[in-house]
Amino acid sequence: MQAETQEFDAIIVGGGPAGVSCAVWLARLGLAPLLVEAGAQIGGLCRSNPFYDEWNATLPGMTGPQVADNLALSLEQAAVPVLLSCPVKQIQRCPQGFAVTRGSGATPLVARYLVLASGVKACSLPELDRAARSSGHADRVLTGPGEHIVAHDFRDKRVAILGGGDNAFENALYALGKGASAAHIYARHVRAQQQFVRQVSPANIAIGPYKVDVQALRVNDRPYDVLLVFYGWEPCVDFADNLALDRSVRGFLDTHALTAETSCAGVYAIGEVAQRQHPCVVTALADGVTAAKAIQARIENQLDADRPIEAAVIVDNWR
Repeated sequence: MQAETQEFDAIIVGGGPAGVSCAVWLARLGLAPLLVEAGAQIGGLCRSNPFYDEWNATLPGMTGPQVADNLALSLEQAAVPVLLSCPVKQIQRCPQGFAVTRGSGATPLVARYLVLASGVKACSLPELDRAARSSGHADRVLTGPGEHIVAHDFRDKRVAILGGGDNAFENALYALGKGASAAHIYARHVRAQQQFVRQVSPANIAIGPYKVDVQALRVNDRPYDVLLVFYGWEPCVDFADNLALDRSVRGFLDTHALTAETSCAGVYAIGEVAQRQHPCVVTALADGVTAAKAIQARIENQLDADRPIEAAVIVDNWR
């Protein structure tokens, strides 16, 4: 039976670790999930992380793409129906629950429950992007971590890193390890782990306001060959704007600590769109389990999907 004509208990939007975990658990719990992924492959940000993921205690010595391959295998073994290359355009309430609209005039997908696991994208500044394109420096202003950083030749380059988080410091060290002649970090505030900060000379860290001239590839009037921009992340959930979900000050979706349910009953947000825990593969997997168990509790206890669930039900359901 085609996915378009099946009836589903829940539609999961996003095929990264959180979404896959939720879909697999729902299937193993005897429910009927559908996973919808905008990209051509399962894996989310894992697909663009060529480094070894030494933080994942269950899969030591594996790169991001290898972790993504295992996620895809888990879906296959749990017989979860998956729609790839299927970006979601809009989500609306409907009598049956939630209608997920796709492109190209496809029939909306409908399910009683909805799980948002669509991940995040690297933040930038529109003016930086425009200046990089207009000056012909788009290949020298690189935003966010990933394969484009790995593909760049840093040998004998002077590199400026904008941002004060883990990614900024890790990629500064990466550039130096790949032969950069200099790697200077510019940050209004340093938020990175001390284990990374200690590896960078204080002389190469400028804390406070700074001025970026993309046209001339200068920061505080110092010339550079490459600018790396690490201004954090923003959730990819604009397609759910019709649901008017509550958000945190930083724009991430607010969720119940024990259920991952959003301000809209029946809608769950897991992984990095909610930043419920320290973002990594392992916590994303746990988040997926949390939402799956909450949905199971609603269905098996015949709870009204339009009313917020009581935390006690989830606790009882685990026992």
